[in-house]
Amino acid sequence: MGLHIVRYEKENEAQWGVLSGEEVIPLTNTSRTLDAFLEEGPDEAKSLLASEGNESFPVGDLKLLSPVTKPARIVCQGANYSSHREESGLEAARPPFNMIFGKADSSLCGAYEDVIRPDGVKLLDYEIELGLVLGAEVTEHSDINEDNLHEYVAGLVITNDISARDIQLPQGQWLKGKSYRTFCPTGPYLYLLDEDEMPLIHDLELDLWVNDDLRQSANTDQLLFKPAETLVELADIMDLSRGDLVMTGTTGGVAMNLTPELLGKVTSLAVPGQDKIDMMVEDQEGNGRYLKDGDVIRCAIRSADGKIDLGEQQNRVVSQSIASSTARSNGLNAAK
Repeated sequence: MGLHIVRYEKENEAQWGVLSGEEVIPLTNTSRTLDAFLEEGPDEAKSLLASEGNESFPVGDLKLLSPVTKPARIVCQGANYSSHREESGLEAARPPFNMIFGKADSSLCGAYEDVIRPDGVKLLDYEIELGLVLGAEVTEHSDINEDNLHEYVAGLVITNDISARDIQLPQGQWLKGKSYRTFCPTGPYLYLLDEDEMPLIHDLELDLWVNDDLRQSANTDQLLFKPAETLVELADIMDLSRGDLVMTGTTGGVAMNLTPELLGKVTSLAVPGQDKIDMMVEDQEGNGRYLKDGDVIRCAIRSADGKIDLGEQQNRVVSQSIASSTARSNGLNAAK
C-alpha cells in the first residue's frame, strides 16, 4: 500500500507528515520543496509507519497546504475526455494530438482554502482532474512506457483546474484565464504509489459536487490520452523535473456548454475582442451552473476497490474584494 503524505502549517512554517488513519505523524524532513522531499522523505515516512509510539496530531486539527510546491511546472492536458470535448463544442472523438497548456505555479492553493474570484470575472468554472506528480526527470532521452511508468510517476493528487472562461476563450488567454492565484486547489494528500498499484491509475473514479449537487462523475479509463503516452509526447517537447505536476484533463459536466458555432465565434480572430466577450457572457451567464460567491466545490478521487483514496477537497468561492477586505482585517488584528 502506498503512502499518504501531507504538507501542513505549524508555527507559520510548512511541515511534512505521513497519514496514519486519521492521525498525522510529523516527519523530521525539512525540505522546502516537493522535489527535495521526494529524495529522502518517503523512506522516513515508511520507517515511522512501521514503528510505534510516534508523536501524532489529528489531521482535522491541521491547516493542510498544497503538497505540490513552488517552483514547479504545471503542465495540463485539455479536452482529454470525450464528454468534455462535446460540451466544449469540439468533436467527441479522440483528436490526433494532445492539447497541452500550462498554469502558473502561483495558482496552487490548499485543498480547503478559498478560491478567489477575480473582480470582473463572470464565468468562473470548475474542472476536477487527476494530477500526476513526477518522481524523475523527463527529457528527450527518457524511454517511457506502461511497464516503467512507476519510475517517472511518484504519486497522485486531486487537482481542480479553476477557469475564468470569459478570459480564457474570448481573449485566447488560456494561461491567464487559468492561472489566477488560488485557481489550482491541490491535495489534501499526495498519494505515493507502490509499483504494483500503478495500473490503478487507469481505474480511478472522479466526482465533483457544487453545493452537494453532483456535477462531474467519470473514471480515468475514459482518458483519451493515457499518462504514459502523454509523458512520451511531452518528452519530445520539453524537460520536466521531479516534483512537477501533470494535470490529465477534466470530464464532462463543467458549467461551460458551447455549440460549435459559438465556439467558432468566440475564438475567431475576425471578431472584435469586446464583441467576443459580450457574446460569450450573454450566451453563458444564464445557464445557472457557473460558480457564484459562497458556492462550495467538493472533489474526490478514489479507486472502486478502495485501495487508492486521494481524500476530498472542499473549497469555497469568495470575491476578490471580500478576500482583500478579510486579509486587511486579519493583518490589522495581527498587528495589535
